[in-house]
Amino acid sequence: MIDYRIKPKENFTERIGELVCMLEHSREVTLSEISNLKKSDLDYLINDSSNSIGALLSHITSIEFIHQIISFERRDLTNGEFQKWGTALELGDKARKVIRNHSIDYYLDELSQVRQNTLRYMKSKKDSWLFEENKWGNGVSYNNYYLWFHVMEDEINHRGQIREIKRAIKKGE
Repeated sequence: MIDYRIKPKENFTERIGELVCMLEHSREVTLSEISNLKKSDLDYLINDSSNSIGALLSHITSIEFIHQIISFERRDLTNGEFQKWGTALELGDKARKVIRNHSIDYYLDELSQVRQNTLRYMKSKKDSWLFEENKWGNGVSYNNYYLWFHVMEDEINHRGQIREIKRAIKKGE
């Protein structure tokens, strides 16, 4: 059952616990949206330039992984990491060809494994870590709080796209 209250999660500092609560709520809603999908639903394309639900789920996972690297490890992706996550991160033509033919369990496992690492990392941080700043290559400042807000924002945005695709599938049945 989804809890509709934002409150600190146990084993985290107060603000990080609240952030984790929001991340987890967002994930629970996403999981409820995709729980009954078949492989054909996950691969369905509305048109030649759209993304599939499977690709969007891989993208959600890749965004979280990349934000782990940036915020917890303070580095960019290695070539190997980019090989694994780049297609899902960038989406587009290559993703339409490559991210296919996976079961819902495949995507659920990816989402879960990356989230477990996020939670493990966050347990080791203090609230002050959220406000630590860094700069993008173009000189624009950001803090860790923003990075994790973006992870949540990205998932919510793509969940909207998933709902749209599900409606298109239903119309086509």
